[in-house]
Amino acid sequence: MSVQVLHVTGARPNFPKAAPVIRALHQRDVEQQLVHTGQHYDERMSDVFFRQLDLPEPDVNLGVGSGSHAVQTAAIMTGLEALLLRERPRLLVVYGDVNSTLAGALVAAKLEIPVAHVEAGLRSFNRAMPEEINRLVTDRLADLLFATSPDAVAHLAAEGVSAERIHFVGNPMIDTLLANLERLDVTRVRATARLPERYLVATLHRPANVDDASDAAELTKAIHAAADQLPLVMPVHPRGRATLAAAGMFDHPQVRVVDPLGYLEFLSLVRGAAAVITDSGGVQEETTVLGVPCLTLRPDTERPVTISHGTNRLVDRADLPAEVRIALASPRPAEPVTPPLWDGRAGGRIADVIVDFL
Repeated sequence: MSVQVLHVTGARPNFPKAAPVIRALHQRDVEQQLVHTGQHYDERMSDVFFRQLDLPEPDVNLGVGSGSHAVQTAAIMTGLEALLLRERPRLLVVYGDVNSTLAGALVAAKLEIPVAHVEAGLRSFNRAMPEEINRLVTDRLADLLFATSPDAVAHLAAEGVSAERIHFVGNPMIDTLLANLERLDVTRVRATARLPERYLVATLHRPANVDDASDAAELTKAIHAAADQLPLVMPVHPRGRATLAAAGMFDHPQVRVVDPLGYLEFLSLVRGAAAVITDSGGVQEETTVLGVPCLTLRPDTERPVTISHGTNRLVDRADLPAEVRIALASPRPAEPVTPPLWDGRAGGRIADVIVDFL
């Protein structure tokens, strides 16, 4: 049987979104191939996810590595074009909003291969974010648009996407989280990082926070004020490490810097945290389901459902110390309020739509 579905992944956030879809399609006997573009290529940012999430080894690794947006996207497009011309899948599936997502959608559309976008319709309405451009273009080109939340469905409808192309399926990344809850070991990760019972987690990598020296200096001041209240552990993304180090981020005695963690280790750390400080989209969703207070250092979010149905709050750097105090003093709800269809079955819903499409 020829390849029916070809999945394009490339960066750390893609892998937990793709795993439930690939698994569900395998259960439905759909012939698939998995492509890893190599956008994230460090073992801790990539390979460990395949092992921990029981993802099949990629059939193809393009190995594009790092570079500017244009250089990286062009390299992915060049590699994918040759692959798609050879394989001619009936459907190409892209995930999220990274450069691999955009590149896959562009190449497939020009080769008249249908495109499915998992996590369609998210909008921050801030085009200064590279991811927002990737979302807009990918959704314009996609034939199947899989939305994780009602607001995403509304955005697509407002942009003129026909209703038959939009499918509200829930969040496959939450499928992965719920499937692995029993594997999360807070005690072990806390002991490994030498953390007390109460601690903060910070994960920050957006250009608006870490690329510019003055932004990094302001961020450092805010994080140090948070660390004055509780020990703070920070897995440091390769993006921005040098800028943050130059700003003195790692000089505070209660800031503990660790290398990027595997999926299970990171979510164990998050599950045990008193609060999380982040600029990541996925962490906003994971903390919502885990019931952990989340303070997002951004002026906007493409995931407002994590505010209306979760634990997330948007904060700026100046307000962060006070917001941390509020989060630490506030009681947690007995049961987290989670968004609709974040129930662990999104992968199966996506697979059913794909099978019908094929």
